Amino acid sequence: MNDKDGNPYMKTAVVTDSTAYIPKELREKLNIHMIPLSVIFGNETYQEEVDIEASDFYEMVKDKELPTTSQPSIGQFVTLFEKLREDYDAVISIHLSSGISGTYQGAVSAGDMVEGIKVIPFDSEISAMVQGFYVLEAAEMAAAGKELEEIMGRLEEMRHSLTAYFMVDDLSHLQRGGRLSSAQALIGSLLQVKPLLHFENKLIVPFEKIRTRKKAMKRIVELLEEDAKSGDAYRAVIIHANREEEAREWKAELEGKLPNVEFMISYFGPVIGTHLGEGSMGLGWVKK
Repeated sequence: MNDKDGNPYMKTAVVTDSTAYIPKELREKLNIHMIPLSVIFGNETYQEEVDIEASDFYEMVKDKELPTTSQPSIGQFVTLFEKLREDYDAVISIHLSSGISGTYQGAVSAGDMVEGIKVIPFDSEISAMVQGFYVLEAAEMAAAGKELEEIMGRLEEMRHSLTAYFMVDDLSHLQRGGRLSSAQALIGSLLQVKPLLHFENKLIVPFEKIRTRKKAMKRIVELLEEDAKSGDAYRAVIIHANREEEAREWKAELEGKLPNVEFMISYFGPVIGTHLGEGSMGLGWVKK
């Protein structure tokens, strides 16, 4: 591949997994390739964003036992990377935190197995649409013909300002999924605590204990305001677990307060929703 001056440049593909919850139209527009994780109800396996929508998932969970979740097989990655090799020189493969899933490691292993294309796995160290911020940035830069090194440099730079906090309505999901200790879950439910959680060292950990849902959401806004008061332009996302109406109201309220922040709405789909539970709300942001 040559640029307009006839110099060779690398054509880069961007891959992510389904837990970034990037809407299909946006993935298609920006040419983002997605590999799905799955939820398993008994003997039935559903690939999220392919066989099951978030809204259907929250309905199913009401009548059934909580599902288990599973990461993509290395074979799925190998197949995708081999297909991309036909049109691309390199792949940036951006995944949910390696501290809560083996998906990133699967991309690493598959990248070592596939020849003829340079595979660069990237551990977002986070999940949901905040992981998606890295993906959108990489895809926009790749579409503009930016060099691989420049794209990777920007992703590393984003780590310094990218953050997210979320409030969980019911701690039992995190406890059952092994993402939070039983003692923490028990204390939380006894005190009606809505813990604010965040990612630290690739794991989901409590940030602060707050007594009510309303106060927890107010505290998240204070944390965003602290960062945004610099006046820099930020990109932010409100993430909800089957609470779209509440997310819309929150967005309208925040847009009035913070003109230098561009807000979007996303959701916790089946895999992350299994661990967080319905009613969870999150807010993530990154400096533009």
